[in-house]
Amino acid sequence: MEYLNKKVLFRFVIGVVMVSLIFVGCKASNSSQKMKRYASVTGLKEEKIEEYKKLHAAAWPSVLKMIKECNIQNYSIYLKKIDGKNYLFSYFEYVGDNFELDMKKMGDDPETQRWWKETDPCQIPLPDAAAKGATWSDMEEVFHTD
Repeated sequence: MEYLNKKVLFRFVIGVVMVSLIFVGCKASNSSQKMKRYASVTGLKEEKIEEYKKLHAAAWPSVLKMIKECNIQNYSIYLKKIDGKNYLFSYFEYVGDNFELDMKKMGDDPETQRWWKETDPCQIPLPDAAAKGATWSDMEEVFHTD
């Protein structure tokens, strides 16, 4: 009987180890998924700084959910005053397979559109963005290290 219990225990342990290896293998393959960093910049009106900060301090859950659904992670916005002008610097990591499609999904979302109606009047697009009807100007990555 003791032999039978050891045999059952051995099979159980082997099963747990196999499931663990499969899980770790799947997790490792997901973590190697290609990630692309994006950075952008826009101006911020002096009289709108506090409003902009308040909006982002209480970002709408539906907007945060859409950001995640569109494969964006590690998203930050920074504020810097340079020569008397305010600039916002945005950084995020994209982990999806189709950036254009995900950005269209976000742009078509009614809640996100409502959010942008709150944030856009605070911002001052740089000339290159304004020429394209955009608010944020894309930035070129010139250095990165892990």
